[in-house]
Amino acid sequence: MGLFSSRSARAPGDAHVVVVGAGVGGLASAVALASRGVRVTVLERAPHVGGKMRRVTVDGRAIDAGPTVLTMRPVFEALFASAGERLEDHVKLRRAEVIARHAWGDGAGLDLFSDIERSADAIGRLAGARDAQGYRDFCAYAARIHGAVEETFMQSQRPTLASVIRQQGLGAISQVARIDAMRTVWRALGDFFRDPRLVQLFGRYATYCGSSPWRAPATLNVVAHVEREGVWTVDGGMHALAQSLAKLAERRGATVRCEAPVREVTLRGGRATGVTLESGEHLAADAVVMNADTAALTDGRFGEGARAAWTRSPSEGRSLSAVTYCMATRAQGFELVRHNVFFSSDYAREFEDIFDRDELPTEPTVYVCAQDRDDTARAPDDGVDRLLLIVNAPARGDRRPFTPSEIDACTQRTQTLLSRLGLSLDWTPSRFITTTPTDFERMFPSTGGALYGPPSHGMTSPLYRAPARSKVPGIFLAGGSAHPGAGVPMVARSGMLAAESVLASLASTAPSRAAATPGGTSTP
Repeated sequence: MGLFSSRSARAPGDAHVVVVGAGVGGLASAVALASRGVRVTVLERAPHVGGKMRRVTVDGRAIDAGPTVLTMRPVFEALFASAGERLEDHVKLRRAEVIARHAWGDGAGLDLFSDIERSADAIGRLAGARDAQGYRDFCAYAARIHGAVEETFMQSQRPTLASVIRQQGLGAISQVARIDAMRTVWRALGDFFRDPRLVQLFGRYATYCGSSPWRAPATLNVVAHVEREGVWTVDGGMHALAQSLAKLAERRGATVRCEAPVREVTLRGGRATGVTLESGEHLAADAVVMNADTAALTDGRFGEGARAAWTRSPSEGRSLSAVTYCMATRAQGFELVRHNVFFSSDYAREFEDIFDRDELPTEPTVYVCAQDRDDTARAPDDGVDRLLLIVNAPARGDRRPFTPSEIDACTQRTQTLLSRLGLSLDWTPSRFITTTPTDFERMFPSTGGALYGPPSHGMTSPLYRAPARSKVPGIFLAGGSAHPGAGVPMVARSGMLAAESVLASLASTAPSRAAATPGGTSTP
């Protein structure tokens, strides 16, 4: 069943839905529901919308401090279309031809392009004709995976192993083979590339889901296809997309309230009946969409009754966290494009440090987003770049926070690696803001700072994320810890799936159509 099929296209009765959390998943739910006449109230504990799609100010300059690119553009086109609008009328998008620039300690570098042949030529110059052909074969392989998972997994309400077997019968075995779920990302890449630098480069895509390439199923190689299909930058930064979603929801009648933390989801007779805010205010609701990490529910942060909405497996673990640096500084010695990756010399050790030793990497791989640059690598006119640097880290911000000396050591290792690979930055303390796993835990409680929900480790891990319809009637789930997974477009899709589930639930209890009500944003 596609999103918003005719079966659930009518919003029944004078329904009121509360959405907890104004991240991308919550905002997508609000747009989808309000566009169908449901009265929607979005409650956000932070002073601004966006969730992880946040920004900070350094030296008077606004810097995206979360996601930095938009992929899977059709997801957002469909979301805006569901509200009778066009995406391009609300945000200005620019397609990047250079997907990313990569650098290694041996002095080698490689640009990946959206065009397969341009990338193959670049790979041929780096590693030879065999790996250039391996890249072409890898692209075809990743496209096949995408074709297998797009409709049956990404767009569907959460499938289970049992439902796949039920639907596919003996074909389920061939389906597993098509998506290459039995091998790890790292092992599969060895079929295509001899050069270890290329295995390292494409193995990094597992981190887009907060996972290790040595543990994630090779199905995640689909991320390479998704990125090659289109990487888009948003004028005004990714936070501008979140603002546009909030405004669209309001135009369709939703109310968005910031600095409105929820204390408890209230239940009667085992069914959600609304929420109580920290202030004591109570809002009655016919359904509650929780755009929060499922760990916060199971930890009881939204009341005892909501604990049962989802049961987490003790073995599922946590995805990657990060230490990030938002900088306003002059970048010298390396021609930065928009997206740049500086690789560590021992990739296996990096993930062993994080997932096995629960420590910051001895030598990190560093992602650098130069937010004023494009494919031409032209520096801003005043010479000062707005940069976001990301170093992967374990999500232990709640149980064993890193000490200031440990963070200082991480900063020094980051600086050393970048300098060795040719990038010189001004690390004067006033020029940057550091965010640690503990900071992310404060922003997103019960996660330890994990940024992607549970990790995608193991063959069936994608099938065990929380579904939109929770175990408690009236509570619906959206966000990076829910199906279909982490990443901006996937989280948006989770919000749309949650809205579809809400509409189907409401349709089963009342026949009439709800009227939209005017809304507004209470954001300081």
